[in-house]
Amino acid sequence: MDVVSARVPKQDRSRATRQRLLEAAVACLADRGWAGSTVAVVAEHAGVSRGAAQHHFPTREDLFTGAIGFVSEQWLTALRERALELPDQGVPRTRAVVELIVDLYTGPIFRAALHLWVAAANEEQLRPRVGALEARIGREAHRLAVEMLGADESVPGVRETVQATLDMARGLGLAHLLSDDSARRAGIVRQWSTVLDGVLRGGF
Repeated sequence: MDVVSARVPKQDRSRATRQRLLEAAVACLADRGWAGSTVAVVAEHAGVSRGAAQHHFPTREDLFTGAIGFVSEQWLTALRERALELPDQGVPRTRAVVELIVDLYTGPIFRAALHLWVAAANEEQLRPRVGALEARIGREAHRLAVEMLGADESVPGVRETVQATLDMARGLGLAHLLSDDSARRAGIVRQWSTVLDGVLRGGF
């Protein structure tokens, strides 16, 4: 062990190794899909031994569900921070919120998560864990959307329209997987933001 490593507490080194593995797992899923993302591949990408990877994550399922959960939490934290810079009110704020949500579903986190969801459809041991993870992330994303939009879900139609925003963003993310859909997406986001703002203000 070199002098620098010796000065770093073992617990901190372990935490850093775990984080590298989680980030590498998401990157591998996004680039290679489930079939190409083995524990050995992730360990190599993270620059750690396979034994170290299995010490932190005994099974492949542990590694990849942990990775999606970890990175999703990072994204939700970043979303909260970006929300502080949003316009104060009106259509500009609504549109900025919709753009933030769409960013999630057109980025690498969604691409990685999608590979995990597809694998879960065929992997019995993976399905309940991915289902629970997806439900938790979905609830938190909905809660944050409501918070950022200042939506009153006691008003008829508001809750459903906020959820439709999330569902629309997911659909745009799927379209983005096959080609650069940015031009069409911008028009959809602009129009939907107007519709959503009308619902929030009781105009629809």
